[in-house]
Amino acid sequence: MIVKKVEELLNKQITVEAESSQIYLAMACWAEVKGLQGVAQFMYTQSDEEREHMLKLVKFVNERGGHAKISALKAPNVTFNSFKDMFQMLLDHEIFVSESINELVHVTLQEKDYSTHNFLQWYVAEQIEEEAMARTILDKINLIGDDKGGLYLFDRDIEQLTATTQANIPSE
Repeated sequence: MIVKKVEELLNKQITVEAESSQIYLAMACWAEVKGLQGVAQFMYTQSDEEREHMLKLVKFVNERGGHAKISALKAPNVTFNSFKDMFQMLLDHEIFVSESINELVHVTLQEKDYSTHNFLQWYVAEQIEEEAMARTILDKINLIGDDKGGLYLFDRDIEQLTATTQANIPSE
């Protein structure tokens, strides 16, 4: 049986993951309209991943005897000053998600809810990867600067990164 305080926080995390999916979907739309097909595909993939993270939480809460609740979502930004600003927002958001997961992990220890603590370790590891990826992308963007040719190559490379990542994901 799931601890009520933990269930409430898991439901908040469900909302965080759902909003993450929407944020990345909005980023994908913006990039696609700007002609950045690789960036758009990358963001569509990120949006799908966040939805999967949400569903994993939903199923966990319900299977542990709780009740997953789906709430209203805040509307994400739909325009960005530049693709660099967009990726900075992505990194900032991933840091926010990491903090949210870490707080949840902390509460599971306080409440001695070791099953949920164990379940959340996957999210802890996932957030380390997400932040590292965002930082690496921002490093590449900073190298490019205002070079349009560099932007073209970056857009192609990130599309390849998305295709490679998808090819390495084991099917469930």
